[in-house]
Amino acid sequence: MSFNRQLIFGGARSGKSRLAEQLTAACGSQVTYIATADSRFHDDEMRARVAHHRQQRPSHWSTQEEPLQLASALRKASEHSDAIMIDCLTLWLTNCLLAEENEPGIWQQQKQAFLAQLGETRVPTFIVSNEVGMGIVPLGELNRRFVDEAGWLNQAVAAACERVIFTAAGLPLVLKGAPLQSYST
Repeated sequence: MSFNRQLIFGGARSGKSRLAEQLTAACGSQVTYIATADSRFHDDEMRARVAHHRQQRPSHWSTQEEPLQLASALRKASEHSDAIMIDCLTLWLTNCLLAEENEPGIWQQQKQAFLAQLGETRVPTFIVSNEVGMGIVPLGELNRRFVDEAGWLNQAVAAACERVIFTAAGLPLVLKGAPLQSYST
């Protein structure tokens, strides 16, 4: 069985991006990294996070920044890549939920388009997401919607993937699919 689509998810600083980078790098040299962070919302701390991620990944990887239209970015990347890494779904979800103020319904439209494209993609694709539903129920309607939508998105993506890996404390736990052959922290 091939593992064309893999979801790597976990909490903040769980090692999920590092693992996804290692798995992606093993698939070839023509790698497209799809970054979903929206630079309009970057403060000093977020700029430092982005810089850290840039330093971590190989310099020869192509970076495509796409905060909203993830399906079209995935389609474009699959035309010329040996492998694709998407980091991360929960930033993309945030961008879409914030965009709904001006474009009602954009989240469901973009989510369905992404899931459809993911099902068609035959290039090894590694998708990073956060697990945000293991804590208390947050205050505020938008915060609760974010947690709910992130949970439903992770479930839908997990169903479309051949392998699903949960990371905690830098350690991977394969929830779906064959075990990892090797992994170094």
